[in-house]
Amino acid sequence: MESIDLLKISTAVLALAIAIIGHEIMHGWVAYMYGDTTARNAGRLSINPISHVDLVGTIIVPATMYFLPMLLGADSGFLFGWAKPVPINMSTVIKNGGYNAAMQVDLAGIVYNFTLAAFASIAIVAMNQPTSEDSLIYIFSYMLVLQLLVINVVLGVFNLLPIPQFDGAHFIMHLSMKYRLDFVAEFFYKYERYGIIIVLIILMTPIKNFVLLLPVQTILAMLLP
Repeated sequence: MESIDLLKISTAVLALAIAIIGHEIMHGWVAYMYGDTTARNAGRLSINPISHVDLVGTIIVPATMYFLPMLLGADSGFLFGWAKPVPINMSTVIKNGGYNAAMQVDLAGIVYNFTLAAFASIAIVAMNQPTSEDSLIYIFSYMLVLQLLVINVVLGVFNLLPIPQFDGAHFIMHLSMKYRLDFVAEFFYKYERYGIIIVLIILMTPIKNFVLLLPVQTILAMLLP
């Protein structure tokens, strides 16, 4: 395997770790701001990646999405995944800050991803595209920033989708509860057990081209120089 391929894989893995671990920590941190110490007590506000690893979301899904196209003779796929959800006592959050606080917790990870993508976009604009004459450190840095941009946009868009168990659905649930539309929250709660199945269906079928890749490509077109 060529060194450039190793750099591509290593920067992709590192960028994914930064994106998904930070995403989960932000959920716990905002909840902590509203008096919920559950994540802190569980050691989930730590940047230690081991405490955030989810077998399916952090290992199996990213490896499958990235390497399966290569095994089928195509270019490498896009890297996508998620970390183990941070434990949150939403009752405490709602008690101290109401449903608005709950919605802030829901959106905290998405805001983190899009903010990181915005900073990565600024950095990419300021950097020159590497050439063969540049050092491996510079090439690594450029590729890492580029991966941070792409992966954070993908995660931000995906988590906005109203898929049970994920942030978009949680936001809609708490928004509906705020306005006493409990039947909406009950609908999402009822189908939470099927969230992972819905995710896999989206990722493994052409559905992803419309609900995920199209908005991702649109945002990247605005952010990339």
